[in-house]
Amino acid sequence: MPELPEVETTRLGLLPHVDGKRIIRVTVRDRRLRWPIPATLNRTLTGLTVQDITRRGKYLLWNCRDQDAAGGYLLCHLGMSGTLQMCDNPSEIGKHDHVDISLESGVTIRFNDPRRFGAMLWISGPTPTHPLLESLGPEPLSADFDGGVLYAASRGREVSVKEFIMNGHVVVGVGNIYASESLFRAQIHPARAAGRISRQRYDVLAEAIRATLARALAAGGSSLRDYVKADGDLGYFQLEASVYDREGAPCRVCAAPIRAMRQGQRSTYFCARCQR
Repeated sequence: MPELPEVETTRLGLLPHVDGKRIIRVTVRDRRLRWPIPATLNRTLTGLTVQDITRRGKYLLWNCRDQDAAGGYLLCHLGMSGTLQMCDNPSEIGKHDHVDISLESGVTIRFNDPRRFGAMLWISGPTPTHPLLESLGPEPLSADFDGGVLYAASRGREVSVKEFIMNGHVVVGVGNIYASESLFRAQIHPARAAGRISRQRYDVLAEAIRATLARALAAGGSSLRDYVKADGDLGYFQLEASVYDREGAPCRVCAAPIRAMRQGQRSTYFCARCQR
């Protein structure tokens, strides 16, 4: 599933090709995503100019305006398997190529989503307000996020710390890979109850989350299963992982075998010697 680094990498890859470009056509081949694509999306977007693409959590927000600054935001979510890529040959259409956004420059941005858990919705008005965005936690790379945020939100919580930091209402964008890697960096066992971790250890964990996500961004994200970047290249963070998908391999710190377990129907990887 594309997480924060993958979504941010997609944003950075698309932005130079769409910024300031007018949309001349939107082709919707299948509206049946997690939430149906608006039937009027082509009519709404055609003629608008893309002024920016920002990100909130795992949502991409295309700021689209006309010459009078009227318009709104195209809200995109990649779901579990979606990609937004520049399309070299728009005439070649794959089974899961659901939406094309064609620009006056000749560039076509294609949304492909085999599992159809993604989304493309329209937000009218000057600000991107939507129920999907209202309850999101702080951005982990922003000044609003630190150990105090995690500590305050964790009091009285018996859920495991791994599941806790993967909760988008607590902090956005810490997906399965990055949760395992951050907890290893912070030397915290993933099964420890969130409410039983000290403020000092949450300070360490917050910095570990920042460092892990920054490292993933520098590597272009993780290309497990379906994810590729906007230009079609792969991200390489998974090749540098300390614990993720390394069950039985020696820990890079202490050489003990990496272990795996299931938490919340997800695989968790950890070092029982380094993480307490």
